[in-house]
Amino acid sequence: MKLLRYGPAGSEKPGLLGPDGEIRDLSGHVDDISGDTLSDTGLAKIARINASDLPAIKGNPRLGHPVAGVQKFIGIGLNFTDHAKEAGLPIPHEPILFTKAVSSLSGPHDDIVFPPGAYKADWEAELAIIIGTKATRVSESDALDHVAGYAVCNDVSERSYQFDGTGDWSKGKSHDTWGPVGPWLVTRDEVPDPQSLDIWLDVNGERMQSGTTETMIFSVAELVSYTSKFMTLHPGDILTTGTPPGVAMGRDPQPWLKHGDVVTLGVDGLGEQRQNVVFL
Repeated sequence: MKLLRYGPAGSEKPGLLGPDGEIRDLSGHVDDISGDTLSDTGLAKIARINASDLPAIKGNPRLGHPVAGVQKFIGIGLNFTDHAKEAGLPIPHEPILFTKAVSSLSGPHDDIVFPPGAYKADWEAELAIIIGTKATRVSESDALDHVAGYAVCNDVSERSYQFDGTGDWSKGKSHDTWGPVGPWLVTRDEVPDPQSLDIWLDVNGERMQSGTTETMIFSVAELVSYTSKFMTLHPGDILTTGTPPGVAMGRDPQPWLKHGDVVTLGVDGLGEQRQNVVFL
């Protein structure tokens, strides 16, 4: 299934993408795409609904990030060898965790907004893991059982905030709109192997990133298990799993994003995003 949330920011309603490609309203069956809805039992309940019986949403409504009630938005740094090399940083021996503020979450097609003073604006196409059931110190063999599904994420970054001055990864990745997720959550049963998904990103139609989750240093199962050793993961929590090479920081010259640029990205089978870049 492809679960989504549609409508104005802050007032999204739960929905799903029907087999006809139309958005179908789920609000008569669930309050939101969150909490127990993301458990295996909750997802099975939705799967039993005949999508064609649900009200079809006309037009082209805005899509929000596909899960509500997110308590944690965790990033994994340098999870592709070639990306670590282009960043000029050591290849990690264990996952590097950082926090993106939950307030950075935005819809897959919302504008990416950079505040005054930002000038090293960068992109990172990534696979996002969405937790379905509580995970505390889970084993790698059981880790995927705690995953509701997967989504596309653009881990938008501002490298001067991240590395210059005092430097701080969370500071460089947490401004409002710097966490587009979606367009939908694709449930775990439709992604039998999360380590065989192509990832790509274009800026103004030019391919910048092209990779595959097959080359991740730490797998999805390893990341869920590892992270759950340090913090309990709750339904709706998001782990974004690292980016393949091709970011602006690793290029010469460095083509930082500028006002008016258009970023498009996607992950195999999980949909696509499109964002306009805005500098205030």
